[in-house]
Amino acid sequence: MDNGSIVHIDYDLYNAGSDKLIESTREETAKEHDMLDENRTYSPMITIVGDGRLIPGFENHLADAEAGKDYDFEIEPEDAYGDRDQNKIETISQNVLLRSVRDPNTLAIGSPVEIGGRNGILQFMSAGRARIDYNHPLAGVTLRYSYQIVKVVEDRDEKVQTLMKMNTGREDFEIEFDGDDLTLTLPEEIAYDQNWAFTKFSLVTTLREHVGVGKVVFREVHEPRIVDEEE
Repeated sequence: MDNGSIVHIDYDLYNAGSDKLIESTREETAKEHDMLDENRTYSPMITIVGDGRLIPGFENHLADAEAGKDYDFEIEPEDAYGDRDQNKIETISQNVLLRSVRDPNTLAIGSPVEIGGRNGILQFMSAGRARIDYNHPLAGVTLRYSYQIVKVVEDRDEKVQTLMKMNTGREDFEIEFDGDDLTLTLPEEIAYDQNWAFTKFSLVTTLREHVGVGKVVFREVHEPRIVDEEE
């Protein structure tokens, strides 16, 4: 698969040592392993090949993959989330921990916590001390991926719409090309998104790299608000 290809991937991720399912994009697989999340919509993952969004072992495998073929392979920790590092397990004051969480009543052994902008897992808490593991939860784990590239996005308009959804979570943009120049009509609500001013600059780079657009125009339309008159 060529670098820069925008692809849809169905996959199942397992702990290779225990064969336990970690996550899946397939609803049937989640049901089979009693991991179905009723609040989730199961659909293929969308990614850009070679863009560095995935762990190195998966990125490397995708480089030689073909659409429509089933693959099953293992990734060692050094090409996934790294080996476990004992230096990333720290003991802190229980008071520091309690000041760092919104609701101390939600604390439990094994629960995720954020301390000073670092994410970790609470391993132990007693006698005024708490032990936090800042390793990635999958550090030291050999992973097994079972996957298939179910779609390669080829249409230019669909590439733009897909990239916009990947970067904004929205797909209600109007797309218009004039040669290679692109005009995107924005949903009115996005003007109130505080992150939009920063997001659009990275979007221009992304659209040029992966779609080959020229000039990019972001068009805002603000319709007049109609207020119903009370009788």
